[in-house]
Amino acid sequence: MTTELVLVRHGETGWNKVRRYQGHIDIPLGEAGLAQSEAVAQALANQRWDALYSSDLLRAMQTAQAIEAATGLQPVPDARLRERHLGVLQGLTYNEFASRHPEALRQFYSDDADWIVPGGESQRQAFDRVSSACAEIAEAHAGGRVLVVTHGGCLGYMLKWVLGLPPQSRRRWSCFNCGLHTFVCNNGEWRLVNWGDVRHLSEMTAMDGVSL
Repeated sequence: MTTELVLVRHGETGWNKVRRYQGHIDIPLGEAGLAQSEAVAQALANQRWDALYSSDLLRAMQTAQAIEAATGLQPVPDARLRERHLGVLQGLTYNEFASRHPEALRQFYSDDADWIVPGGESQRQAFDRVSSACAEIAEAHAGGRVLVVTHGGCLGYMLKWVLGLPPQSRRRWSCFNCGLHTFVCNNGEWRLVNWGDVRHLSEMTAMDGVSL
């Protein structure tokens, strides 16, 4: 029995534009993000979907609400789909982080999956949280098609988990706001089908925000 999960990255925020780390801080969508959300919602309309899940952070829920308006599916908020908690990094740009927390910066970009950002969580903790949430969602809707609105870092963790990569693997892929990423699960075996579909954003800026 094949289950399809289509993961959607939330729309662009003002902090995405200036590369400011968001983490668990509740940042609303900007004007571009609202337009992106409407575009992805229209791309998903008139298809069969069995459920809609979303991170409970505002930027994800706003994206999910646009999808709800187009599909009629009510989003189920799930805190496990939140971005990695970035502790002292949250609210800072890269340059601010480097000047204020140089040792934490070194650790942040190290290969230690178990290093915990002061006040936040480790790569492994976020990796396990996101992958287990997606696995449980797939199990709850076996044989169905499910939409999941989440964050760029979470999409990276899901990609690593499905491909068998460790949590600390360096990012070597793009992840655009309101891009679509399709995974299927068949009898417990996961496969990546499509990554980063942004055809519905052809007339807009699809922000590949490196900030989390």
